[in-house]
Amino acid sequence: MDNGSFFSPGYKGSKDYTQDNVRTANATGFSAAADDYAERGIDLNEQLIKNKPATFFMRVNGDAMIGAGIHNGDVVIVDRSLEAKNGKIIIAILNGEMLIRRLHILQNKKVRLLPETQKLSAIEVEPSSNFCVWGVVTYVIHIV
Repeated sequence: MDNGSFFSPGYKGSKDYTQDNVRTANATGFSAAADDYAERGIDLNEQLIKNKPATFFMRVNGDAMIGAGIHNGDVVIVDRSLEAKNGKIIIAILNGEMLIRRLHILQNKKVRLLPETQKLSAIEVEPSSNFCVWGVVTYVIHIV
């Protein structure tokens, strides 16, 4: 048997990878019946990331969003290509400080950053503030 036709250089890591790409040896002359139903492992990049170049992983430091299930030490997946809409959890930069908060846009276009804890109060973003939305949180990886 030619080793070059059996071994491949490695997993390509793309969404186009299917079960047909898995090389198998057929030493008995026929394949096992279970081979038709075999599935490849779960690729969390494929499942959780929609736009790879714009997606980042960040570790949370603090308890500002504990009511939303985001705890100190958790990892959040942030997509910078998504539009920050009212009610979404965002990563914001306010006067040089990076914050994780829920975005609340009032009818008069004023912006508030809401924590999900009783220990902190809402932040009213003043027009003179240096404010930008860095990205939108899409998933939380919670440490058990």
